[in-house]
Amino acid sequence: MKDQIKKEQFFNHSISRVWNAITQQNEISNWFLPADFKAEVGYQYTFNSPDKEHCEPIIGVIQKADPYTLVYTWIIKGTNVETTVKWELEETTDGTKLLLEHSGISNYSGTTAIEMFNNFSGGWDNCIDGLSNYLKQEVHAG
Repeated sequence: MKDQIKKEQFFNHSISRVWNAITQQNEISNWFLPADFKAEVGYQYTFNSPDKEHCEPIIGVIQKADPYTLVYTWIIKGTNVETTVKWELEETTDGTKLLLEHSGISNYSGTTAIEMFNNFSGGWDNCIDGLSNYLKQEVHAG
């Protein structure tokens, strides 16, 4: 089983704009999940689903928050299984390249690991789509 999900996306937005979208609590809450989040090493964050049927709260600790790399642990409340999420941004001539990695999924046991891998992979696709749409709407709104 693969232990790491990797996603890559290009945005025609500045690196600082994309960085703010993935690190600022009010912005994350607009395109992802309502968040108690600060991109500060050691901060214990929480993502809450607005719909209890959607997913359990996600908790973790910020491990790294250097422009332009963000790393945090990822624990779905009630599972006690820790994985790691890493966002890396790279400035390009046309905007910003985002690399997303979610690793440690084999920390789940047995077939749960396969199920979680598939759920996370599809979830990150939706997440990146949400980020992309958020950035597009913001540009057109301004």
